[in-house]
Amino acid sequence: MSAISVPASLLSLLLAATTLPAQTNLSAESSTGMSKVRIVRLSEVRGTVQVDRGTGRGLEAAMQNLPIVESSRVQTGIGIAEIEFEDNSTLRLAPNTEVEFPMLERRASGATVTAVRVLRGMAYASLTKAQTAGNDFILLFGPEKLALPPDSHIRLEMSGTGASLAVLSGMVEVNGADGPIAVPRKRTVTFDFAPNSQPEVKKDIAANSLDSWDKQSADHHARVATLAAFGNAPYSYGLNDMDYYGNFADSGGCGMMWRPYFASAAWDPYANGTWAWYSGAGYSWVSPYPWGWTPYHYGSWSYCPGAGWGWMPGGAWNGLANGPVATGTTIGSIGSLPRLPQRPTQPPRPGTSTLVTVNLRPLVSSEVSSGGSFIFRRDSAGLGIPREGLGGLSGFSHSALRQGTASTPIYFTAGAGAGTFGGAGRTAAQGLAPVMVHRGYAPAPATSSDTGFSSAAASLPSQGASIGPSPVSSGGATGGGHMGGAAPVGGGGSGGGRGH
Repeated sequence: MSAISVPASLLSLLLAATTLPAQTNLSAESSTGMSKVRIVRLSEVRGTVQVDRGTGRGLEAAMQNLPIVESSRVQTGIGIAEIEFEDNSTLRLAPNTEVEFPMLERRASGATVTAVRVLRGMAYASLTKAQTAGNDFILLFGPEKLALPPDSHIRLEMSGTGASLAVLSGMVEVNGADGPIAVPRKRTVTFDFAPNSQPEVKKDIAANSLDSWDKQSADHHARVATLAAFGNAPYSYGLNDMDYYGNFADSGGCGMMWRPYFASAAWDPYANGTWAWYSGAGYSWVSPYPWGWTPYHYGSWSYCPGAGWGWMPGGAWNGLANGPVATGTTIGSIGSLPRLPQRPTQPPRPGTSTLVTVNLRPLVSSEVSSGGSFIFRRDSAGLGIPREGLGGLSGFSHSALRQGTASTPIYFTAGAGAGTFGGAGRTAAQGLAPVMVHRGYAPAPATSSDTGFSSAAASLPSQGASIGPSPVSSGGATGGGHMGGAAPVGGGGSGGGRGH
């Protein structure tokens, strides 16, 4: 992927969001003077993922871009999840994994303190080299407490009586009964939770089928980390997704605005989404789009007649108090604004969901076709498009905006041992993380021997094709209800792909 394509002047504005999050009536400050007003991003959701946000409802359905707050618990079934922190560090959860966040705090200096407890399953943690000075990331498992340093990357697997910690990159320090043990990369530390046991260091790391997904995702986030640190931005997470799924352009007389690819002038950034209730804070807007974090917590959306909606940086960072920010920054007459969703005014009633779905129009998603192609759809705005494997999106976007759809041939590869996630059934687990999509044609027929086309394809519309607790209408999800049907595979869109 190319470097951040934001013009330098706008990038400096984007990275200058140094105002602390807007205060809510959550416990704003602990007795130690640490700010409790902090959210992190659920940046990827595939398959079955649930979150307990402390609302009194227990585990509820999770979705991409859902804010994670202190004391939240995230649980995967036959699914995977990723949590992204402010400095682009990330935590990835394998199927059948459960973690909780006993501490998400911010010091007066702006540095963060993060504590993650892995209760069961397998998790990856990758901390950026450019991690903000003073940030602490503490990994808790069983009776163990491990402080991870910057530029470290680990895989932790829990068992009933112990754990295995693989150091994929960097160096970690484990405190044993005889003092600290320095563990360099490419080593595995095994822990026995029995009293008076010592950690044991082994000189190799066993491969896991999810390692390729972990590496690809860690690389994706690391690309923007150094740039964000240079700008001294405490809330830079989400910039890499903005760079991949859209760009800044001069929208006629409205100036420079960021717009997602595959969005026509008729597309509306607030037509689809979810209001998520947080106790003590109220409802927070959750966007379904894979890039839909930063533009919905910072800056504002402007409606430019003839060009449509675009996003502009500026102002303070809005934590859970985010919602439609458009009126007052709109260019043109207020009467030309599409209708915006209204924040619910009442807390959820007992026994009802804390997630309120908004579908002001059918939701459009790009997706894998049954004929071995990937179909990009106009007004999908990136929904359904995987982060990697399809190359740059600009050329496909131009074709889809002209003709309604664009397409490109694709093939899949699967990591070694795909479908063996911690005892999960092979059929149910196939097609999640180990399956990678590639643009073009498979180099040999044996490439997809371990994974059928249909199971691989099933993982791709994972970036929010269903919004909220109930699915959207099938016409919107497929594009047929909104655009009058998709063009034949390869019809017109392949030209956009070839020109890429």
